[in-house]
Amino acid sequence: MGRGRAKAKQVKVARQLKYNSGGTDLERLRDELGVRDDSNHNDDSNDAYDELADRYADYADDFGAGDDRDDGTSGRR
Repeated sequence: MGRGRAKAKQVKVARQLKYNSGGTDLERLRDELGVRDDSNHNDDSNDAYDELADRYADYADDFGAGDDRDDGTSGRR
């Protein structure tokens, strides 16, 4: 008699979790996972991107848009 009732209760709990779990506290989850909030952009991340873009800007000038290989050659021989 015990296994049928236990299984029915597990199924009931599983259905409640599946369909009624809309009460997730996303702020608490973010804090628990240690994820920073991206809505507060700080200038440090933009500075790192700008530094990287400046580093490779010379390559963009050397290999401009006119150097794209659309003629079907892959550059490998």
